[in-house]
Amino acid sequence: MDGLHAVVTGGGSGIGAAIAARLAEEGAQVTLMGRSLQRLQSLQLANARCVVADVSDAASVQSAFDTAAEFAPIDILINNAGEVESAPFTRTSLALWQRLLDVNLTGAFLCTQQVLPGMCERGFGRIVNVASTAALTGYAYVAAYCAAKHGVLGLTRSLALEVARRGVTVNAVCPGYTDTAIVDRAVEKIAEKTGRGADEARAALASVNPQGRLVRPEEVADTVAWLCGRESASINGQAIAVAGGEVM
Repeated sequence: MDGLHAVVTGGGSGIGAAIAARLAEEGAQVTLMGRSLQRLQSLQLANARCVVADVSDAASVQSAFDTAAEFAPIDILINNAGEVESAPFTRTSLALWQRLLDVNLTGAFLCTQQVLPGMCERGFGRIVNVASTAALTGYAYVAAYCAAKHGVLGLTRSLALEVARRGVTVNAVCPGYTDTAIVDRAVEKIAEKTGRGADEARAALASVNPQGRLVRPEEVADTVAWLCGRESASINGQAIAVAGGEVM
């Protein structure tokens, strides 16, 4: 990926940080975007620049991508920024519903709008949307999150067809439960509500994976790196589950 410039949203931790590190290892110049500059800078990633961005805010996205483009044209976009919160449907407020759609779905839309014209003009681009197995199946108590991630997958497939002849590919990766801070928070919530110990709660999440474990962020990053390579030009409009066989 020498000579390519990649933007990774939600790049300050977890899957986003792993993806950024992996792309940098492959030779890409990376711009990390996230809401906390301190968190982004704490990664100390070589050949990386850090830009503050709130993907749910159009003005913030515009400013962040203008700054990133001053560094170099953007060849790769990883729409990784996301948020999840669980609640029974009858207790899902409109505010919660809207926030999860804004961050998970509208954020991908806004960021993609910033880079797609340039990619098409130059005849090369890679867009990878970090969705979730929640884009492929339903889970109880996360209706807003599932709806948003299903929307991300619909966006992926539609856009892939629009740009198929322009040298640009658009794909999604769909991780299962991954060993990140998001899962740590889920474990805390399960333990709080059910009285289970943290180890038992974590084991319950891991058991959803037929391999009986949590996915590692680096495994997701490896899949993303493959999709971003020049040699992956024929992989387009796909939803690749990184989940040990949970969904097929």
